[in-house]
Amino acid sequence: MNLSNESLLVIVIVGIVAGWAAGKIVDGGGFGLIGDLIVGILGAFIGDWVLPRLNIHLGVGMIGLIINATLGAVVLLAIIRVFAGRRRWGGGWGGRLGGRW
Repeated sequence: MNLSNESLLVIVIVGIVAGWAAGKIVDGGGFGLIGDLIVGILGAFIGDWVLPRLNIHLGVGMIGLIINATLGAVVLLAIIRVFAGRRRWGGGWGGRLGGRW
């Protein structure tokens, strides 16, 4: 597999946007740049595996990639939440300061 610089840039952009969007949908907040990137990239793999098996095809292009990765990332975060329980696992200032701002 030979990734060009443009392909790598698309993967990074899709990963960051999808991870951020999934964080907003599932938990109400993002996970920082690196966390969003990891969640988004893993979500893209999950979405690319799950959606075709459900006979869901979102089309082509950057928007389709982002939607696919976001749906996969939402699934990933839901699975993590099941195993992590109800505790807040996203971090952020609210968790560190006890919500007193």
